[in-house]
Amino acid sequence: MSITEPVGTGPAAYLDGSQRNRLLGIARRALEGYIGAGKIPSEVEVGGKLAAPGAAFVTLTKNGRLRGCIGYTEAVAPLFKVIQECAVAAATEDPRFPPVSPTELPSVRVEISVLTPMFPIRPEEVEVGRHGLMVTQGRMRGLLLPQVPVEWGWDRETFLDQACVKAGLRPSAWRRGATLRAFTAEVFGEQEKKAT
Repeated sequence: MSITEPVGTGPAAYLDGSQRNRLLGIARRALEGYIGAGKIPSEVEVGGKLAAPGAAFVTLTKNGRLRGCIGYTEAVAPLFKVIQECAVAAATEDPRFPPVSPTELPSVRVEISVLTPMFPIRPEEVEVGRHGLMVTQGRMRGLLLPQVPVEWGWDRETFLDQACVKAGLRPSAWRRGATLRAFTAEVFGEQEKKAT
């Protein structure tokens, strides 16, 4: 298994290459174990940064298209456990997609985004490709990872608009009292799988 280079211009990498590879392996084993046998396998000798509390998202793609994405914005559990849970949830619980089937699993690619803690940000401070965004207003809330506006070719205002849309708000809500919080992410993933 090989990994892609980290995405974005955030802070220095939190994880080294072997730790990223280990997390990708953990995600892949969780997917295969749960989808194949209904059980997430145990991981042995997980320590250091992988056992420390972490916030992360797992994104699944198939043939270059989104197949599921689930994550935690707060560091509520050890990072490796967050990766296990989010990998399985992205494959089975994302309401936008049917569950991943055993036959399509080999063609699914895993991408992991390890998030920094969130911080308040003003609209003019948002940098496309560096920041992810959480928009909240009342009970409405939406999050976009930092790689999303890059993939879609959005400028800053479009990114802000689309984060509001993701929250179920009007695109201009960021100009009218919605709360903005930002984060950066270390993003890495498996190489693209061949179509099957």
